[in-house]
Amino acid sequence: MARRDPCRPDGVRGCSREICHDDTRLVSAPARAGTGPRMGRALSGGARSAVGSRAAPSGAGRWWVLALLSLAIAGSYYEYDAIAPIAGFLRTERGFTQAQIGMLNAVFSIPNIFLALLGGVLIDRYGPARVASWTGALCLAGAALTAIGSPYALMVTGRLIFGVAEEALFIALLAGLAQWFSSGGTALAMALFFSFARIGSYAADTSPGWAHALYAHGWRLPLWLAAAATAASFAAALVYRAFDGPARASGRLPAVSAVERISWSDLVSFDLSYWYILALNILFAAVFFPFRSTFAIEYFQDAKGLTLQQAGLANSWVFFAAIFATPLFGFLADRFGRRSLMMMIATLLMPLVFLVLGTTDWSLWISTALMGISFSVVPAVIWPSTAMLVEPRRLGTALGLVNLLQNLLLAVSNLTAGWLADRAHAGPAHPSGYDAMLWYFGLVSLVALIAVVLLWRRESGPQGHGLEGVDASRQADDANRAGAVGAGGPYS
Repeated sequence: MARRDPCRPDGVRGCSREICHDDTRLVSAPARAGTGPRMGRALSGGARSAVGSRAAPSGAGRWWVLALLSLAIAGSYYEYDAIAPIAGFLRTERGFTQAQIGMLNAVFSIPNIFLALLGGVLIDRYGPARVASWTGALCLAGAALTAIGSPYALMVTGRLIFGVAEEALFIALLAGLAQWFSSGGTALAMALFFSFARIGSYAADTSPGWAHALYAHGWRLPLWLAAAATAASFAAALVYRAFDGPARASGRLPAVSAVERISWSDLVSFDLSYWYILALNILFAAVFFPFRSTFAIEYFQDAKGLTLQQAGLANSWVFFAAIFATPLFGFLADRFGRRSLMMMIATLLMPLVFLVLGTTDWSLWISTALMGISFSVVPAVIWPSTAMLVEPRRLGTALGLVNLLQNLLLAVSNLTAGWLADRAHAGPAHPSGYDAMLWYFGLVSLVALIAVVLLWRRESGPQGHGLEGVDASRQADDANRAGAVGAGGPYS
């Protein structure tokens, strides 16, 4: 879930973007919703079939590739989340309205409403390493324009360029990861990859503390720090390309191939469970990422009386918890099932978060803990569950539609929340002006809860698809690992 993920994936960040990779096509899906091993199962089988009988990469080389890809994603997530810590400076030093601040993250999603599938097509045509290096360069250019930041239109342009490029970069990194770990260990690799993405978000939120000297000079130097993180991401992408080229030339990685045409007519035959989980996906992301990645730090300062450093730390713990908890919940879903029930309980926590924030004086750590649990569970379970609800040949189309609608809702939600705060004159002199924004996020959370309750009821009955059962692919993976022991195992 988007920023990236819900999930920035796309991510999931926020956030929030993910991929489905098989032997015929590669299509983008949300991120800043995206976290943990949520696509590990879906990708592992597809990646193996993509490689087919080739001698897939093994040994220490692929773990070096994982390190490079993890560095690349951490740097890009840092840049995405760099706006929230400086939102107060932008308002006081630059005179930005809340709507203008919201636009800086909304513009990240707007172009991807229309370009949701382009990244996958480019990767299929030119390979993930090339696309990662190209889009890494564009991300750096966008981050630099954002740091220059004056006039406002230049800052928006920088965020726009970064948003278009980062979506394709994210997909390319995931595609490369799936190919390099096609011989085994995909779920573990994905879990580590997304944990590093959360480290990027955590570092951005806590930067007012560990980079206090830069924040003492206002809004610009923190943005140049974010641009430096993006430069490290670009450098990692270049080194990854150097690793990838020889492996692809030797046949250990699949060559690029023609892209299968996506049939949108397949949409009419999707099961009702798919539409329920799609609604949950896009609504959860439309709440989590606009609040946490755009408005939370400023709200904590104005309404809760925290300093910038305290607000950043409180906000960061949601991402910090996800670094460790998301892989754990993904493992539990594989081991015990009950996926829709897990998502229902986790989604219930979201409206409670905004109820606590808006109507009580309880410690911020309570709402932070509730949101952290919710954000750790939903992204870990939702993507493997989505893969169970559609036929493999339609999975790319299904995820592409989720990506398109998630980007649309992320843009709308950022702009709506900013407009509501402006209309109510929210600020340090009028902290109750944030109430309308909190009600908006709470009501959207309730609609998401309705969607997942309907999903749970359907999947608990005779029309279910196995979401409540134990993942059969786990036993298959265990058998594959046992059979590979003589060859050194898939984790060699």
